Order: sequence, then structure tokens, then C-alpha cells
Amino acid sequence: MTSCLLSLLFPLLSSIMAAAQPAGCKIRITDKGLEMLKFETQKFVEEEISNISMPEMTGKEGRFQYTINNVKITELNLTHAELQFIPDVGLLFDVQNSSISLSFHRRILYWFFYDTGNINASAEGVNINTALSLIRDDEGRLKINNITCDARIDKMRAKFSGTLGKVYHFLSSFLTTGLRFLLNQRICPALNHAALVHVNSLLETIPVRTEVDQYIGIDYALVDDPVVTSRSLDMHFRGMFFDRADPNNTLVNYAVDPVIREYDRMVYLALSEYFFDSGMYSYYKAGVLQMHIINEKMSKDLEMLLRTTYFGTLVMMNPVLVDAPLSLEIAVNSPPKTTIKTSGATVVMTATVKVMVLPPGRPPVQLSSMTMTETELSPFRFKIFSNQSALESLALIPLQAPLKTMLQMSVVPLINNWTKRGVRIPLADGMDFIEEVVEYHNGFILIGANLHFSKGLREMIEGSNETEATTN
Repeated sequence: MTSCLLSLLFPLLSSIMAAAQPAGCKIRITDKGLEMLKFETQKFVEEEISNISMPEMTGKEGRFQYTINNVKITELNLTHAELQFIPDVGLLFDVQNSSISLSFHRRILYWFFYDTGNINASAEGVNINTALSLIRDDEGRLKINNITCDARIDKMRAKFSGTLGKVYHFLSSFLTTGLRFLLNQRICPALNHAALVHVNSLLETIPVRTEVDQYIGIDYALVDDPVVTSRSLDMHFRGMFFDRADPNNTLVNYAVDPVIREYDRMVYLALSEYFFDSGMYSYYKAGVLQMHIINEKMSKDLEMLLRTTYFGTLVMMNPVLVDAPLSLEIAVNSPPKTTIKTSGATVVMTATVKVMVLPPGRPPVQLSSMTMTETELSPFRFKIFSNQSALESLALIPLQAPLKTMLQMSVVPLINNWTKRGVRIPLADGMDFIEEVVEYHNGFILIGANLHFSKGLREMIEGSNETEATTN
């Protein structure tokens, strides 16, 4: 009975413990970033409202029979628009006291008189209040879960032209009332569709699990719902790298949970020690942190130093081996560890170095095995000792400088690869960081930046739809 109960509780406890792990990556968008996003949102909303389709209106009023069609919105003036945070909910897009210009075609029959023509109308006192609720979906993506919309047009005026324009001006009140009602009914459904379909399709292009290179990938799933205050939107991502060949073998996050306190920039990105440690762990598990240096890969200076160091050993083993090729096998033998302090960031590792002689037509012969410990990148320092004897450790001192270089050749390119190629951050394609400032804190790095839109919101959404179609 007890074992059955434990078997039922274990998955639940495991999921709770996993959910309680701190985030490896956090992003904060401040109210200053929201101000930049407001302009893109306003343009997008204007485009969505401009594309509203209106049904044909037909009816009869006294001796008049009318048909109204081909309704087109010609101009929007959303002069008083605001984009704000709603604490614990999401975003609010609010439009107050704005105007819409539109035109439509009329056909009117009055007794035996038939008249057609265009009508120019204007809607004034346009007020739109749209609230977006943001959540984490089942896959760990940011998603608009719900939208609350209220649209109201205070008044509408129409100007008639044509043969009987002055005669049936009294119809304008009746027609504009109908149009105002229809337009009111069309604005919110259009914005609902834009948010729940178009914007969510854009959010779906933000990577949750994506490859970094041929060896590792990264998991950017949200670990909880976004945290919204009156000043910011905070998103907490797992920020975990994984070995693509063994994606379930991952590092547990025991690192310091990054804390973002700043609001001066548009956006902040916090990366904990776990973010970097999981990357090094994944590379280590993928077998990448090792190299074999032989023949032309070995510099002449290093070859000469090795032959000088091991000349006596080679003579004692077999004088014929003195001129045989030498090789170095360098392998990091435990996952590197990142330490981030206010003074900077370091990566500490331990590596094993084997010196081999390669007799022609015979198996390789090991001359020495060494361990380099407390290796620290930036600055790069280490200790080296022999795995065979303390006396040999003294003889290996001249090898410290060249072996330091060899280890740099093995590990540093991987770190540089992240900075050169870049590891995509979980933002939509088209949103870029500019004017970055990096700060080091105890346990995490904080990058403050401003936002630049290389694409408009409409272009970003259309690009996401093209990507989805190509994928399908």
C-alpha cells in the first residue's frame, strides 16, 4: 500500500520540484519599452480597422427605398491611443476621442426618381478599450488567453452629393445611425481576431525548444505565467541547454535566481550561472570538449618542447621512438562550472592531457598522463600535475604555457561561438536589442537595452505565417 502511494506521489512531487526551480533566463519589458511597442500596435490596429468589411444595407423609409454598399474606411485618426500594463492581467490598448473617415455608395429610389452617388461620412468620438490577458500555455509559450473589448462611437455625420442630395438630407440621421451601429459591432470582432489569431500566431514563432548547433539545443519554455505590474512585464524562462542526442539528460538548476530591479531601459535580459553551466554541461555530455593534436595540427615549438621533456623517457623505452610522431589528447573530464560575481565571469574546469608517441605500424604508446585543474577562463590560469608521480609534476612546469594555449583552443571557441553566432533570445523575430549595457551581479549577468523594430508588427505577423506555412 505504501509503495503504491509513493509511486503515485513521486511524479507529483517531481513536477512540483521542477516547477519550483528558478529561471535560467528572465526578460523584463518596462513601460518605456511599451511606449515603443505602442506605435507598432497603433499602426496594426489602424490596419485591422481599415480592413473591416461592412455588409450591404437595404431598407425603406416612407417613400424612400435605399441600398448602401461598398463601405470603405478611408482614414483613421487614433490620436489619443495608449498602451499600458494591467497588473496581474496583461495589456490595455485604449483609444479615446478619435475619429474615422469613411465613404460608401448609395442607391435611392424616391417615387419615380432614382439616384446614385457616393457619401462621405465621419465617425467622431471613437473610443476603443481593449484588454489582453497574458498566460503561459501548455507548451510554455506566452499567449493571449482572452480579450475584453468595448468600442463606442459617439456620433456620425454624412455629407450627401448628387441630384437629390439636398432633398433627402433628412435620411442622413437614419442612415448614419445604422452605420454607426454596424461599425460599433464590427470593431471588437476585428480586434479579437487580430489578437487571438494573428498576434498569437506571431507568439508561436518564438522558440520554446530550438537547436543552437549540431550538438546542443536550448529550452526557452516559460516556467510560470508572466508577472505583470504597473511598470513592467516579467517573463521567466527555463533557459536550459540540452544535448540534442540525449535531450532528457539535463543539469538541475541550483543557481541563484536572477532578480531584476531596474526600469530605466526598455528591456532587460538576466542570465544566471545555470544558463551557462547547462550549456557547458551539454557540450561535455555531447563529447565536444576534447581534441586530438597530431602531425600538422601541432606547432613546431610545442613538438620540440615535448621531445625535449620526454627525450629520456623515449630513449629508455626504445631509442627508435625518439623520431616517432607525438600526439596530445586533451579532454575536459568534468562539466565546466561558471561563476559570476560583480567583478566579472569565470569558467572553471578540469582537463586530462595524455602525451602519446605513435610508432609506425604499432599501437600508440602513452608517455604521460596529466591533469590540469582549477583552469579559469578570463583570466586563464591553471595548475598542472602528473597522474604518475610528484617528481614528474616538476618536470612538467615548462609545459604549462603551451598546454594552456591548447585548452584555450579546445574550449574557448565554443564560448566564442555563442557570442559570434549568437544564441537566439525568446523574442519575436524583428525585435532587436540596441545600446546594450552589461552588468555583473552575484550569480547572474544583467543586460539592459533599448528596443528596435527592424520590421513592423504587420510584417512580423505575415513573416510568421509564411514560416508556419513552409513548416507545414
